[in-house]
Amino acid sequence: MIKKLFLFLLILLVAAQFYRPTRNLSAVAGPNDINAKHPVPPAVQGLLERACYDCHSNNTKYPWYAEVQPVRWWLDSHIKDGKRHLDFSEFGAYTAKRASRKLKQTAEQVEQGEMPLPSYTWMHPEARLTPAEVKLLADWARATEKTVAVP
Repeated sequence: MIKKLFLFLLILLVAAQFYRPTRNLSAVAGPNDINAKHPVPPAVQGLLERACYDCHSNNTKYPWYAEVQPVRWWLDSHIKDGKRHLDFSEFGAYTAKRASRKLKQTAEQVEQGEMPLPSYTWMHPEARLTPAEVKLLADWARATEKTVAVP
């Protein structure tokens, strides 16, 4: 009985490898990219790419283990959830009110250590932000918020 169950699970795992969700990759920045309406300074852009874009843009850098199911499904779900909350690739399409709110939340979450997620930085130590980087990112978000704020 145990052998049959193990064999069934093994077949299920192998079969799962053939279902591959579409990768979250874009060749070029689209017209709604945050840089299209709110140019981002190079230092901040580097931080966003290093610590935010995997989950909050159309440009995820997939690790090797993303080739293994069900890990890829879990990553895909995590990316969709991250983009639902904030998508820098579609930021230009946000209303002024939503853009302002998202920038304010970005500053607050980065300062409080909520972003990047600890579960993400555990697997991606390069995404950890130093206190100076936290300040730079939060200051940029607040300054940009003022340019999009609703009167």
